[in-house]
Amino acid sequence: MAELASIAETTFNPDRLIAGPADLILTRQITLISGQNLTRGAVLGKITASGKYNLSLSAAGDGSQTPDAILAEDCNASGGDKVTIAYFKGRFNEDRLTFGTAHTAASTQEGLRAKGIDLVKPVAA
Repeated sequence: MAELASIAETTFNPDRLIAGPADLILTRQITLISGQNLTRGAVLGKITASGKYNLSLSAAGDGSQTPDAILAEDCNASGGDKVTIAYFKGRFNEDRLTFGTAHTAASTQEGLRAKGIDLVKPVAA
């Protein structure tokens, strides 16, 4: 049986990942496949056969090569599958994302936009 994600009280440390109105953000619970220790902002792909997520690598052949979501919190699944939260809609700072091998903001921008995720370049003040 999958472990449910829980909400814990933490100190807010702004990381500038979210680059738009909070009311436009959509999150969902996902399962991060075992063997990974990812940080908030990792660009995730969905494995077709299992429905689980991992860091999207462009050379993958299991469906996860297509970016699908952005990890909403640090998640250590190195010891086994882990239930966590991911963003599926919203506007995000491309400089704060972690891309898998051979993915960049430019190479993933159009595909993510079609899913409701907009990547934006921060503007200097």
